[in-house]
Amino acid sequence: MSEPSIFFFEVNERQGVFHRRAFLMGGLAGGGLLALGGRLAQLQLVEAQRYQKLSAGNQFNYRLTPPPRGLILDRNGVALASNRPNFRLLVTKESKDFDVEATLDDLALLVPIDGSRRARLLKDIARAPKKAPVAVMEDMTWEEFSRVNIRAPELPGVTADMGEVRVYPFGGAFAHVIGYVAKVSDRDLEKAKDEPDQDLLHHPGFRIGKQGVEKALDRELRGRPGATKAEVDAQGRVVRLDPEGDIPPTAGKEVRLTLDADIQNRALEVMGDESGAIVVMDIRNGDLLAMVSAPSFDANRFVKGLSGPEYKALAEYERKPLLDKALSGTYPPGSTFKPTVGLAALAAGVDPEARVNCGGSWYYGNRTWRCWQKNGHGSQNMHEAIKNSCDVYFYQTALKVGPDAIATAARAMGFGQIFDIGIPGQKKGLVPDRAWKKAAFKKNPANQIWFPGETPSYGIGQGALNVNALQLAVMTSRLANGKKALNPRLIKSVGGVEQPSGAAVPDLPFSMEHLAYVRGGMEAVANDVRGTAYRQSQLGLGDVKMAGKTGTAQVRSYDKVANRKSDSVAWRLKDHNLFVAFAPYDDPRYAVAVIIEHGGLGGATAGAPRAREVMRVALLKDPEIRARIERPMPMPEAPVETGPDGAVEGAAPEDPIEGAPPPPTPTPAPGAPQ
Repeated sequence: MSEPSIFFFEVNERQGVFHRRAFLMGGLAGGGLLALGGRLAQLQLVEAQRYQKLSAGNQFNYRLTPPPRGLILDRNGVALASNRPNFRLLVTKESKDFDVEATLDDLALLVPIDGSRRARLLKDIARAPKKAPVAVMEDMTWEEFSRVNIRAPELPGVTADMGEVRVYPFGGAFAHVIGYVAKVSDRDLEKAKDEPDQDLLHHPGFRIGKQGVEKALDRELRGRPGATKAEVDAQGRVVRLDPEGDIPPTAGKEVRLTLDADIQNRALEVMGDESGAIVVMDIRNGDLLAMVSAPSFDANRFVKGLSGPEYKALAEYERKPLLDKALSGTYPPGSTFKPTVGLAALAAGVDPEARVNCGGSWYYGNRTWRCWQKNGHGSQNMHEAIKNSCDVYFYQTALKVGPDAIATAARAMGFGQIFDIGIPGQKKGLVPDRAWKKAAFKKNPANQIWFPGETPSYGIGQGALNVNALQLAVMTSRLANGKKALNPRLIKSVGGVEQPSGAAVPDLPFSMEHLAYVRGGMEAVANDVRGTAYRQSQLGLGDVKMAGKTGTAQVRSYDKVANRKSDSVAWRLKDHNLFVAFAPYDDPRYAVAVIIEHGGLGGATAGAPRAREVMRVALLKDPEIRARIERPMPMPEAPVETGPDGAVEGAAPEDPIEGAPPPPTPTPAPGAPQ
């Protein structure tokens, strides 16, 4: 019997396979453990701070805080636009299942929400991005604010907080210059889609500049937003605040204007119910001290938001309170343009002493051109023509000079241009000449030439000529300065950085003698008893005198009209009433331009009295002028009384004369004359 054989190679083979599998599995397990350990080390050591921040982000929430808008001040530091506390009620759509209707029903039990506001809120909340708060109510009372805060834990998505709102202390006095802020519109969002402040633009407490300085310097006034840190629960509701983690916002830059609040307020006050503009300018440096457009509107109403009927009433009122008449309103300057025509004539070599006879009318070009003085002014030189505002003189002088020379002088004096004062809205107006006529009538070659009959009207500030109140103030300032082609300045400084002065300009292209001659005519307007504005131009400030020029601008034809008086005609058919002036005459410091829209016949009737009152405020606020006014006047020398033989009464007698006595005086016969 054979013994069994044992094959050891099979056992060894199986055992080798086992060992290889064990090593393979062990290697894989070790690699996995190593990878897991490395990942744990990365998470706990390398990325610990990142996940700590993510964890804190789940626990804490940062809410955007709009920055305080920069203040707008006048030249003396008086606040023209500032901020005040504002209790707001906000609703945030936290999820797709957020029940807006139920939330508004609950809020209506705590604060007043009428039907129209409810409909608007439903639309605003539906359009708002997720977790973007929508303002339900502004300017809540303390009682309303308290009621909402007490019930806040029961009202998901509802927050009552305190923010800031823009306020304009002087209401309408600066409305056109400063403008106003309002909610960001869809058009604003479209324009700012490339800006980095998208979250700020969607914040319900943020307002954007809509007009004037607020719009022009919006980026500087806006500042940088901050954030408040708050601990929240799983639903995102605030559990507690963490003030230590707040990121403070950076307030906007402070903007200081050249305007003077006292002069501006007085200018609006004297306008009363009239429509028009008043501009006051410092002759030495071009600073604008007042720029008023009337009637005005309360900018605070626009911050809260006007209702449809309110805006319609403002927009449709015939005196156009929304229009800035100082910059955007253009008018024929009338006789206030005559000093410019006088400068053009002097520059062209016209002899100012050459006389023109004014008989009340002048026949030229198959037309009778009338003077405002029906009986005429008689023989006039340039000085007398400016003083008396003689139309016939300037009709004929304009023909001697021609339209191109008048246009050149007008542009040199500031007409027909837009000045960089830092805010938009200016209208250039129109200074016509032959080149303009040719370009304006391209489609009508027959009218491309300048007809001689157009020039007389140009000479008295009528025809196609149009200017605004700012340009009239610049013209008066340049004329009174007598040397510099001053530019107006409105923005004094931004963030403490001084803006360029309006006096950093070249000289005027007129001789100082010619400028002085024209100023002399304007001085006679206001101070000669026969001047067209003598009674209305007396300042009553001692020896401080004002020089000026009246103007009346027609808005309709007076052909076949028997009487130009406008007492009984509709407001829109009355003439515009204008007046420009500067003072003191012997040391010019301030210039004023007044336009009374449809103010009636004669620049002295409406424009001059208002210019006088505004000028008085400007002069009395000037320390040097005030000291001059308060200085005692020198005592006049008393006239010396003399006797019939020339002896001075009350004087000491002469020394006695030695010698024989004088012969006796003969006694007259009875009845002789004595």
